[in-house]
Amino acid sequence: MKTFLQSFAKDESGATAIEYGLIAALIAVALITVLGTMKDSLVTTFTKVSTTLDTASK
Repeated sequence: MKTFLQSFAKDESGATAIEYGLIAALIAVALITVLGTMKDSLVTTFTKVSTTLDTASK
């Protein structure tokens, strides 16, 4: 049992997965923040594109 606990304490494979998860969460929060601040300009741009495509197809 002592050997198992020592090997368990030295195992760092789970730490790497947690670090990658934290990095992914940080990137997601950054994207949500940036896209939230750009929301109005994105809506305007996509509306212009949609209108242009509708007009061109008629």
